[in-house]
Amino acid sequence: MSDSSDPPAQPPDPATESEFWLFGYGSLIWKPPPHFDRRIPGFVTGYVRRFWQIAQIAKSPLTSHPSEDHRGTPSAPGRVVTLISHSFWATLADPHPSSPSSKVWGVAYRIPAPKVAEVRAYLDIREINGYTIHHTPFHPADGRAPPINTLVYIGTPDNEQFVGPQDVQVLAEHIWRCEGPSGLNRDYLLCLDEALDGLSKESGDGHVKDLAERVRRLEEGLRGGVDGKGVVNEAVGE
Repeated sequence: MSDSSDPPAQPPDPATESEFWLFGYGSLIWKPPPHFDRRIPGFVTGYVRRFWQIAQIAKSPLTSHPSEDHRGTPSAPGRVVTLISHSFWATLADPHPSSPSSKVWGVAYRIPAPKVAEVRAYLDIREINGYTIHHTPFHPADGRAPPINTLVYIGTPDNEQFVGPQDVQVLAEHIWRCEGPSGLNRDYLLCLDEALDGLSKESGDGHVKDLAERVRRLEEGLRGGVDGKGVVNEAVGE
């Protein structure tokens, strides 16, 4: 499935050719890349963030290192976020609305010139699960600085790991159950929810927030002796 409606990629800025800025909208918010010398909260526009990308064990053909964000197994792949162009998202049957402004909040990291090659190699390993490189303008949160041209990794709808819209409760239960070598899938979700809340009063994401609240209810139900659906779990408390 090809997405021809992505916002046009922006060419690298010649003024900053010796360095680059990276936009993080998922785990990069709370688990930053190495060697950055500046971190700025802010947002990009024209996209929607969704838990529509499979997260499982994957290895680069150039290295034996696995992706750092695999939160599932081949039989039960977890979910991580990707960005979908707002115009393409509008053609899908998504139970969650987008923000009226189509803003996606995150952080921009500046990577100094001497560390560019090392960090790019690190990111190419970390983001190998169907993500490709794009460029998009980033708007700093303070509103005073001009937009920054940032590099961003996106799992576009035509990549094999993209799964598309899903019933929200089914998706929450799937995230709640999945676990992989990088940890619990629900930890990724809950860390993202908390990290977004910490960026700005405006930076919360309705899709992420709803999934996080559903997962928290599932956990509370388990501790209370039910399986999250109101069914008594007789094993709890033994």
